Amino acid sequence: MGHPALAEAFTANETRAQWHDKALWFVRQKRDRMASSVPEWEELRETASAIKKHTQSLLADYLQEFEKNAIANGAVVHWAADAEEHNRIVLSILQQNSVQRLVKSKSMLTEECHLNPWLEQHGIQVVDTDLGERIVQLREEPPSHIVLPAIHIRKEEVGECFHEHLGTEKGASDPAYLTEAARQHLRDCFVKAEAGLTGVNFAVAETGGIVICTNEGNADLGVGVPAVHIACMGMEKIIPRAEDLSVFLRLLARSATGQPVTTYSSHFHGPKAGGQLHIVIVDNGRSDILQSEFRRSLDCIRCGACMNTCPVYRRSGGHSYQSTVPGPIGSILTPLQTPEKHSTLPFACSLCGSCSDVCPVRIPLHQQLFSLREHLDRKKLLESGKKMQMKLLSTVFSKPWLYQFVGKVARKALRWSPRALVYSRLTPAGIWGRSRELPDPPKKSFRELYTDRAKNHAETKQTPESAGS
Repeated sequence: MGHPALAEAFTANETRAQWHDKALWFVRQKRDRMASSVPEWEELRETASAIKKHTQSLLADYLQEFEKNAIANGAVVHWAADAEEHNRIVLSILQQNSVQRLVKSKSMLTEECHLNPWLEQHGIQVVDTDLGERIVQLREEPPSHIVLPAIHIRKEEVGECFHEHLGTEKGASDPAYLTEAARQHLRDCFVKAEAGLTGVNFAVAETGGIVICTNEGNADLGVGVPAVHIACMGMEKIIPRAEDLSVFLRLLARSATGQPVTTYSSHFHGPKAGGQLHIVIVDNGRSDILQSEFRRSLDCIRCGACMNTCPVYRRSGGHSYQSTVPGPIGSILTPLQTPEKHSTLPFACSLCGSCSDVCPVRIPLHQQLFSLREHLDRKKLLESGKKMQMKLLSTVFSKPWLYQFVGKVARKALRWSPRALVYSRLTPAGIWGRSRELPDPPKKSFRELYTDRAKNHAETKQTPESAGS
């Protein structure tokens, strides 16, 4: 099933779709308040964009510099060309250390590589320790948002899940009670863990250090007890200098959740005493994107702001994208990696530009989505029906007389029988119109109103009173 069918299934539950929309818009409003409280906000965005552009232009050099400094700090650096190699490397590290129990902090890269099922197939117990990630893991479903992975789940459903898996009281839905139950459950997992795996928010070439941002402290707990720490990162997470962190850390939390800063921003420069730090740097298609016209999409710092503002994502849910990273940025990255499977995603965009407006590193998301449609057409992945519609519209828009005629017919048809035309399941217009509330059609077109107003204005100027004055 593609995005249109899955989105329709999500919106069929109107109650869920409405509170999902409101919950994410609430986060977007928090982001706006935080942004407006920082006078230099736009300057920070511009600076972050410039840093990312510079880093991309010298990415190979900065990756080598990072590797050199990370090794000097005592870390072991691994390189993975794709998801399969990444998974083999992680499994090898765990097997070499006889690890059977692994705790993970949130890592979208490992979700992208489908690490959990791979490790479980090889007899390793994997526990996601971010609360939202643990909820969806227990429900055996993927996260629907990169920052708020369980945003699609109501507290009553969490209560049912915890009753089944953690033994909480049946029917309990109090967030404080459920959170405490999760804390006790996860604390036992932390204590028994034999290795900890984290993602990486930023890797600093100058120092060879990595930075991990969490609100729950689960990354620190996960690597605090076991001797083995594995950090997995996409190669685009590199930034040149330690002083660049100040720019990105000020932007990240405000854009993601409307906080001034994440509760924990943890810096790791080598392994702890007697321990191991393994850093796995992954390509998995990023080099190809870097060489394309869509290279700016690699600037993404995974804040999720574009998802929180996107009218399509908010109303269709993250699972409708069938992608590790959903929403606007995911609608660029995913079709670039798997175009045959996800060719419909760029066409889910309304091109409203709201995602570009909130992106902390100024990625022109809606412009890239527009260009990606042409890119997919060149690959002959555009549906024939959609191409015919576009050709028909092009013909109408290129001939003023035809445009006026079609507009007049449409206005009359909508006034005559709007439901028959717009909401019928038998016509393309019906498929488009069923999920939209159309305004009442005007009696006259803008062109007709403009002509009438100009005529009235000219007649007014010709009155005796105006001539005499």
